[in-house]
Amino acid sequence: MKYAVITGASKGLGAAIAKRLIHEQISIVSVSRTENKEIKELALENDLYYKHYSCNLSLENEVQEVFMEIAHSLFQKEPHEILLFNNAGVVEPIETVGNLDQTPIISNIQVNLIAPILISNLFFNKAQSTNTKVQVINVSSGAAVRPIEGWSVYCSAKAGINMFTQTAALEQVELKTNNTIIAFSPGIMDTNMQETIRSSSKTAFRDLEKFIEYKEKNMLLAADVVADALVDLVLSGNVESGKVYNIKDLLE
Repeated sequence: MKYAVITGASKGLGAAIAKRLIHEQISIVSVSRTENKEIKELALENDLYYKHYSCNLSLENEVQEVFMEIAHSLFQKEPHEILLFNNAGVVEPIETVGNLDQTPIISNIQVNLIAPILISNLFFNKAQSTNTKVQVINVSSGAAVRPIEGWSVYCSAKAGINMFTQTAALEQVELKTNNTIIAFSPGIMDTNMQETIRSSSKTAFRDLEKFIEYKEKNMLLAADVVADALVDLVLSGNVESGKVYNIKDLLE
């Protein structure tokens, strides 16, 4: 049996991934501050295991405690495979360097980079003494490979998650495990993060008008379209561990 652990599963891409996986008869562990009742009901309607954990990913101790509990619970079930979607992310602070506040800087790095590293490390560790394959999917961004004014912290964190993914993949090959780890750049989606971006100030974010135009001209990708492409890849059995996948390539 397969289980999927999804951070940020209550809305946006995370919720869309969860719904698609339920249709594929994969059990769901949802991790977010609030629970999406629709996902819970959908899982129960399909007679699938479902559990929600509330977790603030910006708090290191909470991440460790919650995911230790999740890992212990799932590996006890001796599943064939665990899919780990490190999807949760925050774009704030949107501000130029020299005008940044300390608290949102730390929170951004904790959520976008440190939490995925801690969670991946924990699941790979637990997998060492089992026959369970772990497949990690780290949601990255186009901002990982190009500088965007006002997004210095977000760009840096996402660049970090790409490098972590590539390095961890090399290590798993050396250890001769069946585990895989990839990064995935989902493009510009119609989600709450885009609302946050559009509500920023022109002085902090020079490309503000461009992102407003994306919305006005219906240029944003629907979350379910992106989720379908990602899940198709993950379930294909043809994942290249260490690769940073881009939604544009998957939709061609």
